[in-house]
Amino acid sequence: MTTDQVQAPAIYVRGLEKSYKELRVLRGVDLDVERGGVVALLGSNGAGKTTLVRILSTLLGADAGAARVNGFDVATQAADVRASISLTGQFAAVDGMLSGRENLVLVARLRHLKDPGGIADGLLRRFSLTEAGGRRAATYSGGMRRRLDIAMSLIGDPPVVFLDEPTTGLDPKARIEVWQAVKELAAGGTTVLLTTQHLDEAEQLADRIAILHQGRIVVEDTLDGLRRLLPPAKVEYVEKQPSLEEIFFAVVGDDAATLSGKE
Repeated sequence: MTTDQVQAPAIYVRGLEKSYKELRVLRGVDLDVERGGVVALLGSNGAGKTTLVRILSTLLGADAGAARVNGFDVATQAADVRASISLTGQFAAVDGMLSGRENLVLVARLRHLKDPGGIADGLLRRFSLTEAGGRRAATYSGGMRRRLDIAMSLIGDPPVVFLDEPTTGLDPKARIEVWQAVKELAAGGTTVLLTTQHLDEAEQLADRIAILHQGRIVVEDTLDGLRRLLPPAKVEYVEKQPSLEEIFFAVVGDDAATLSGKE
């Protein structure tokens, strides 16, 4: 990596536009994502989150504007961008006929890396899947499949990872398993751009939050910075009731902070 790349934002977007016939999806998106940590891109259905990720990952061309990922232009240096990123979509892209370990070994071999077995074993340990590593991925729970999917995306140590609504369709237990996996990425220094519709997910994971609305980034800041946009909170006595999440885990008796490869 060159000095210019190190100093440049991990993701740089200016004036990005994209339309599908008469439908203008992106109307001039500006966004900077510094290296390391997690940036959450919030927006309702149809806001353009997935379109933006597809452009940044070179799967789709923009109509106007500029974008660079890891210092490379997405339009003119697509191969360098693809070598710098990993993309995890809304549904886990694992082969259910293969075991978890075999999925990881396969990807490592496709990337022509040395010691694919050692790479697979290391990722199984990192994502608490060692005990399940020899089982067919088709037998995994939703959270385990998603954790395996994220582990596969890290083979080759890409500096930038795109997670496009990674908890879509998952139950509460599986969502927390994925949250823990994302925290592991950030702790390792990976830059993560996370798209989500879930506000609690952004609160749990993101260092900074960008809100995409009507084709533009309308605000981008830390959670504390966004809170300062509203009037100061009034202090009142409120009888705190347990949240539904607290009730759920109390009933099922599962310590979600301790991940396990077992069902």
